[in-house]
Amino acid sequence: MDNERIENLGEKELIVRLSKYMPDNQINDDCASLSINHENLLINTDLMVENTHFNNQTTIAKDLGWKSVATNYSDLISSGCKNFIGIQIGLIINPKTRWDWIRELYEGIYEALNYYGGVILGGDCSRGEANAISITAIGSQGELKLRRYSCRPEEIILTTGIHGLSKLGYLLKTNQIEKNNDFLSEDIIKQSLKAFQRPKPQKKFIQNIIKTRSSSDKKVIGCTDSSDGFYQAINDLAITSNCKAIIDYKKVPKYKNWPSGESWDNYYFYGGEDYELIFSLPQDWANRFLNLDKTSCEIGKFVKGPPSVEIINSPNILNGDSFSHF
Repeated sequence: MDNERIENLGEKELIVRLSKYMPDNQINDDCASLSINHENLLINTDLMVENTHFNNQTTIAKDLGWKSVATNYSDLISSGCKNFIGIQIGLIINPKTRWDWIRELYEGIYEALNYYGGVILGGDCSRGEANAISITAIGSQGELKLRRYSCRPEEIILTTGIHGLSKLGYLLKTNQIEKNNDFLSEDIIKQSLKAFQRPKPQKKFIQNIIKTRSSSDKKVIGCTDSSDGFYQAINDLAITSNCKAIIDYKKVPKYKNWPSGESWDNYYFYGGEDYELIFSLPQDWANRFLNLDKTSCEIGKFVKGPPSVEIINSPNILNGDSFSHF
């Protein structure tokens, strides 16, 4: 009905309803793919809005600049980007904002571009009640395409790294968990804050996938990033690929000394903003990849069945809410 509220619809349903104004299958991946003059481009836009994604308590301007680039580049990587061309920046700024905040924001952006590649291509700015930054990132599609809809039954599900750290970092920054918590070591606190403030998408991932690919392997693999959470990423792959994911809890990698218990499992599975990659490969290819990339792990497999996620061997009931911008 026309009087429905967005807070009741949720982000996923909003996107589904907007998809009727787009070409078929446009919402199956975060990135748009566009061919211009024999060049295949990947284009992605992400927003960060004050009091939704950041505030002065959780995020300094320089870290916000870094994170704004990293979140966009993570989507490009998860689509198979081989080269980062650059970004356009849209700013909404409250007129009372100090210049120092803007300068530090751009210093963070510049640091991220120096690390990953690409330049600032332009942008626009306007006034508003709350600050916001919108970045559109452009990259070149590599020889191997990564798409959410390309997972197949009997393929192995893998992840490039550990989840839950960013969620813990957020809870620490907002004092929802105290730093003197008996369950937390100094090391896990440090790494969690780093994961939340300065995420580093896996820029060498594509190289390792290509290095381990044989001439007979397929040219499109199923992949997405875990920006909306570990569980949600796997569920998105299952839905768009029309198969069932079985995840073995005992194989899921956790940071050393990660506390046990239902709450900590929910932080891990549903936290969001980890920017690791979740993908699937045929067994032989997965074995070759894991022999090369020691930081990635096998966590389960896809099978024939209704699109869903089944978690086996879990000691706790997992019933967290997926990450949502609403």
